[in-house]
Amino acid sequence: MQRRAYGTSGQELSIIGLGGVVLVGIPQSEADSIVAEAIDHGINYFDVAPSYGHDQETEKRLGPALAGRRDGVFLACKTMCRDGEGAAAELRRSLQHLQTHYFDLYQLHAISSVEEVEKAFAPGGAMETLVKAREEGLIRNIGFSAHSAEAALRAMELFDFASVLFPINFVTWTAGNFGPQIMARAQEKGAARLGLKAMARTNWQEGAHRDFANCWYEPLTDPHFAGLALRFTLSQPVTAAIPPGDPRLFRLAMQLAAEFRPLNEEDTAELRAYAQGLAPLFRAA
Repeated sequence: MQRRAYGTSGQELSIIGLGGVVLVGIPQSEADSIVAEAIDHGINYFDVAPSYGHDQETEKRLGPALAGRRDGVFLACKTMCRDGEGAAAELRRSLQHLQTHYFDLYQLHAISSVEEVEKAFAPGGAMETLVKAREEGLIRNIGFSAHSAEAALRAMELFDFASVLFPINFVTWTAGNFGPQIMARAQEKGAARLGLKAMARTNWQEGAHRDFANCWYEPLTDPHFAGLALRFTLSQPVTAAIPPGDPRLFRLAMQLAAEFRPLNEEDTAELRAYAQGLAPLFRAA
């Protein structure tokens, strides 16, 4: 598995990471197996959040699965809280569940509006907690994930984040104009770029049979087009991408990433043609 630099930290991440949603709804024994398999394939980037699954189940699964392996991985977590007190409580609880003394990366999770950004940066907001936690050694890098280009751009105006986690998807990029502006600004700011939704196709159609319960969108399942889509994301100036939250699709992504090569002009043309008529999950305002 290839690895790429995470900003200027001196750390390198595997080009795909294991997202905690993969562990939703499975027993501990299966979680242990998937995590061990990922590490055996060279994956060292793990991203989780307390909101994944019922009652923080993915944190409770991932902590024991990483027992004895923590020092060899880059562990990222998140908070949905925008107030400082809530973020502090959530951080402490996540550290306990994941059986670790620190996070390599801690992020404001899924900021979706400028108003949320302003709340997090207001006096007594979540950013005060994150900066203090970094000073105390509880977290090493501060980042955010975003589903809004406007919110992402505003957040980067207010703070020098270590990384930005956002959708980098062939449909949202070409048909929704969502992604290029965040990518450009993050590069200007020196923030590492981490990709979401690399293997997303479009929204589920009403009444469609959903074979992948953990995916709120319709994922790509055909290995050829899934491979092109993942290669599109990894051909951008990114550190890594998070595949869909399903064990079958995660294993497919591991196989595809192990054979990664940048898109050429023919590949790009085929992918653009495939994207025509597909509705993007996100659009720029």
